[in-house]
Amino acid sequence: MGTPKPLMDAGGVTFLARVISSLREGGAEPPLVVVRTLDSPVAAEARLSGAHVVLNPDPSPGPISSLQAGLRALPGGTPAVFLAPVDHPVFLPETIRALLRGFQEARPPLAVPSFRGRRGHPILLGEALFSELLEEDLPDGARTVIRRYLVERLEVPVEDPGVLADIDTPEDYRRFFPSAGPG
Repeated sequence: MGTPKPLMDAGGVTFLARVISSLREGGAEPPLVVVRTLDSPVAAEARLSGAHVVLNPDPSPGPISSLQAGLRALPGGTPAVFLAPVDHPVFLPETIRALLRGFQEARPPLAVPSFRGRRGHPILLGEALFSELLEEDLPDGARTVIRRYLVERLEVPVEDPGVLADIDTPEDYRRFFPSAGPG
C-alpha cells in the first residue's frame, strides 16, 4: 500500500484513529493498540487518539502474538475484548453498541457482527476464550480458537456494510476512499 495501514487516510483521520473512535463512541473502553515498537509513528498516533499502547515483544508468530500481548495487558476481570483489525476501519459505533448489548444479554463466548448474512469485524471475544487464545500452539492464530466455538457464537445482525470492509489493496482503498489514496 506504500504506507503503514494504521496511518493511511480514512476520510480526514487515519485508519487507526477511525477504529479507535468507533470503538470508544460505541462504548468499548479503554482501547488498547498493540505495536511493534513504542516509539513508532503508529504508537504516537494511538496515544494521540486516546488509546493505551501495548508492546508486542515478539511479532514473529504473526497477528496472534499481537492479540496475546493485548490480552496479557488487560486489567483483571475484563469480561470481553474487541478484536478490531486496522484494515477494517469503516465499521460504525452502533455496531459496537449492538455487539455489547448482545454480549451482555447472552454472555456467549464470542459475538460477531453480520451484514446481510455475511459475518465481519470487529468481533467480541469473551473472557471464557482468553486462556485458550493465550496458548502457544495455535496454527491458525485466533481462528484456531474461534472455530472451536462457532456453534456457540452470537451472530448480531447489523445495518453496517463496514463490518465487511477489509482494505488490503489500493483498489479496496479507492473503493472506500475515492478522494484520497495511494498512487
